[in-house]
Amino acid sequence: MSEIVIVGLNHRTAPVEVRERLAFPADTVGHALRGLREIDGVSEGVILSTCNRVEACVLSESGYGGVESVKEFLAGFHGVPIGELSDHLYHHLGEGAVRHLFRVSSSLDSMVLGEPQILGQVKDAYGYACEFKTIGPVLDKFFTKAFSVAKRVRTETRVANSAVSVSYAAVELAKKILGDLPDKVVMLIGAGEMCELAARHLLSAGAKGILVTNRTFERAVHLAEEFDGTAVRFEELGVHLKRADIILSSTGSPHFILKREDVEAVIRIRRNRPMFFIDMAVPRDIDPDANEIDNVYVYDIDDLNNVIETNLEERQREAALAEEIVVAEVAGFRRWLDSQQVTPTIVSLRRKFDEVRQAEVAKALSALGTADPKTRKVVESLASSILNKVLHAPIASLKREANGRRPMEMVTVVREIFDLPEEEAEGAREGAERASEQGGTIGGQ
Repeated sequence: MSEIVIVGLNHRTAPVEVRERLAFPADTVGHALRGLREIDGVSEGVILSTCNRVEACVLSESGYGGVESVKEFLAGFHGVPIGELSDHLYHHLGEGAVRHLFRVSSSLDSMVLGEPQILGQVKDAYGYACEFKTIGPVLDKFFTKAFSVAKRVRTETRVANSAVSVSYAAVELAKKILGDLPDKVVMLIGAGEMCELAARHLLSAGAKGILVTNRTFERAVHLAEEFDGTAVRFEELGVHLKRADIILSSTGSPHFILKREDVEAVIRIRRNRPMFFIDMAVPRDIDPDANEIDNVYVYDIDDLNNVIETNLEERQREAALAEEIVVAEVAGFRRWLDSQQVTPTIVSLRRKFDEVRQAEVAKALSALGTADPKTRKVVESLASSILNKVLHAPIASLKREANGRRPMEMVTVVREIFDLPEEEAEGAREGAERASEQGGTIGGQ
């Protein structure tokens, strides 16, 4: 029976030195997909390659045999001895493979739980397989189902809602303290990467404008141009600080840039309009005593990390709900997958008995000699009627179990009782698909 097989490695099973040796750059994916599809017994294939994981997903006609074949393919394609990969590669088969892809797409298997990029990367992998025509009806259904499961997880849980990066945490805090951001002005003190990222997120969230100051004025001008903001000379910081509602600071200064008395003076000028300071520098740039001033809020890097830790704990709690969704969706997909094995079996069953019917009708007509058309019609009708009555019970059972709990058990029993060869399954499946496309029925009585 055909099984879905996934073979790969990820950030938990392999260091970057190994992952990079198995990575598939975009310009090699087409060649790799064609090679994957040419493996004996592999009828469909998809390759997922990100910085944290490399996985090949195939529909294998030989079940577990497909695992070893895909491992050899990954090693051979990259010229890496299989022995050097054996401790890093994992595999998932059948229902385990279904659960794995659903979890990966829902970001439950990511380095950062709930991160959104992985779903786009899985969609890219699916897109490549469609472009190079290595995906068929089973993996197509499998991946599109994985996309819908990921959407359901994001919609019905909060696994991706809370910030787990310093820059996002800064935005989240700003919204909690200041409310809506469209009328708020942001000031960057220094041009550190975290400040820059936080500023981008704040602007994306609707902040009104941005001021940039830096000891090297040219750097401030360059960064201000990127944000369509205004550069301020560092020595004029005190003059322009009153304009800012949100201040992000990350300099290399060994002492405070803004002392408590500096902030007190500015808040008086602002007539107590709130100011939110995010101090990402170590040593700190903002005097922590400024936090004691009314309507002044000072958060340092440890405060942000505490927010992140709290949010990660919330994501972990939400992940438990997401896992329940995945379990339910795996069961539903497994039933669909099993039903795909039922249809070819029904086709094989009818084909075998129809061959018997035709042979026996020919023998009967030969024994009757030159039978007239009416007699010929009676004999053929009798044979067809007996065939349909004999097949009614087993086909009805197969159809009933296609939506039940044990379709594969029924398929196995029927194939053993009626001695249906496995090699007919693929041909029967194609016949069933053609019949369906032509509006025909399979095994109808």
